[in-house]
Amino acid sequence: MAPISSLSLQTIGAAFVAKVMSVGDRTVTLGIWDTAGSERYEAMSRIYYRGAKAAIVCYDLTDSSSFERAKFWVKELRSLEEGCQIYLCGTKSDLLEEDRRRRRVDFHDVQDYADNIKAQLFETSSKTGQSVDELFQKVAEDYVSVAAFQVMTEEDKGVDLGQKPNPYFYSCCHH
Repeated sequence: MAPISSLSLQTIGAAFVAKVMSVGDRTVTLGIWDTAGSERYEAMSRIYYRGAKAAIVCYDLTDSSSFERAKFWVKELRSLEEGCQIYLCGTKSDLLEEDRRRRRVDFHDVQDYADNIKAQLFETSSKTGQSVDELFQKVAEDYVSVAAFQVMTEEDKGVDLGQKPNPYFYSCCHH
């Protein structure tokens, strides 16, 4: 992923982008919603993550309150989408390379939290592109792996040939 310009604008509301990834011999398109995480857009954000299979919850490595806010979003996501795989993403790692004293979120605290919620942890920089591609590649690989497992599980269940089709799924109008 190309680094962003220092003149990039902040997300207001929500932004969507589709990212095409290769995983082995498969092509995966990730639908990515950037909901900004702002309290102001909290109610609206729920419509974007309903049905999500994965979520990248970001926090600013130089702002401890942003990590507390990230914990809120993890709890919110899990309340609606129990099976949603969480990826914690510390942002602005480039600022730490300039001055380590700018770090306000302890790596070990975040790692402990990630372990506790069964999340994966990445520290990235949108400015330099550091670890951004690796993060999205991991999301895509995990998605393919889980999807393959679900297909195998469905195959193990078999099909009941005597089951009558549900007319609900075959009509164009539902009342």
